[in-house]
Amino acid sequence: MTYDVARIRGLIPSLGDGWVHLDPQVGMLVPDAVSRAVSTGFRTSAYSHTGRHPAAKRSAAILDNAREAVADLVNGDPSGVVLGADRAVLLAWLAESLSSRLGLGTGIVLSRLDDEANVAPWLRIANRYGAHVRWAEVEIETCELPAWQFEELIGPTARLVALTAASPVVGSAPDVQVAADRVHEVGGLLVVDAIGAAPYALLDIEELKADVVALSAASWGGPQVGALVFRDPSFLDRIPAMSLNPYARGAERLEVGGYQYAMLAGLATSIDYVAGLDESAAGTRRQRLEASVLSLQDYHDGLFEHLMASLHDLPAVTVIGRATSRIPTVSFTVTGKQAEKVSARLADHRIGTLSGMHGGSRLLDALGVNDEGGAVTIGLSPYTTKFEIDALIRALATLE
Repeated sequence: MTYDVARIRGLIPSLGDGWVHLDPQVGMLVPDAVSRAVSTGFRTSAYSHTGRHPAAKRSAAILDNAREAVADLVNGDPSGVVLGADRAVLLAWLAESLSSRLGLGTGIVLSRLDDEANVAPWLRIANRYGAHVRWAEVEIETCELPAWQFEELIGPTARLVALTAASPVVGSAPDVQVAADRVHEVGGLLVVDAIGAAPYALLDIEELKADVVALSAASWGGPQVGALVFRDPSFLDRIPAMSLNPYARGAERLEVGGYQYAMLAGLATSIDYVAGLDESAAGTRRQRLEASVLSLQDYHDGLFEHLMASLHDLPAVTVIGRATSRIPTVSFTVTGKQAEKVSARLADHRIGTLSGMHGGSRLLDALGVNDEGGAVTIGLSPYTTKFEIDALIRALATLE
């Protein structure tokens, strides 16, 4: 099994711009097949999936295929897949739907490691209805989220735990199963945000023991579409509906407004793209996803090791955290330099990195990094090469 990065790069036209793209946290580059699927969807689908017109039937097929593709990505049930324009919006609607369970006398557990999309909605509900919020904290040196604290944090009154599968800022991947076991003991729910984990890890909603998994297709090169996957689809009929359709059932109860069928066509195609990262992958879409993600992990292991060793060889660069379980994402600082200015200098070398995304990072606030000028964040993608890592290191060396 050999990962062919040159073949993958050939699938993505925008790589011809001459830049080194190390900023996948704001969305990976879009493969040509996804762009074509979206374009075809606009030309051939209708604005509704009901009716007898062929275009309406095509819309219905697109919708069904999108649910099935997302279910395959996390090994879930298509009937438990909620689709929407953005995962942050879907999480906000989910919080509103669950608000009646999160009143005075109940508890919510949040994490400093999480992206704001899986924090802000729950804080709003807690402030409105009086739920008590407790925070899972990270180890300062490693940026790991110790699992032992969940035993104390998740008490008898806890009704919800919101947790990331992996941090898109420092890469740390907490032990989600420990939190799941504890919150389920007290009758609560676990909502896992997988924006950082996909496509670096093979997601399995059963193994995670998550009640809900949140996804964003942009994380792996898809269009701006979000999804929530419920491990138990019947749960959707037991919570208040947010839909404008009073007769909505199942996943439709949390889907507000119409569907973007062209984007959903691109969503399904983007998951097929991930399933085809390993050209030798065969079998069902889930089986191909398993083979391709494992192949990508093998490729990234060597590349990330080279990246980390190279960063540590730069005296002025300080890497934040050293988690043992992680995705290939890292944040760092450069002595005496503001992160925004470092990113700007790297951009002069046609290297794309991130720094402005940390203006509201609770994690970097807690670590005191934002008080000292912030951090630069980079990550690997299916199309990243060793040559690009070396270009980054050469550019960083000129800043010292």
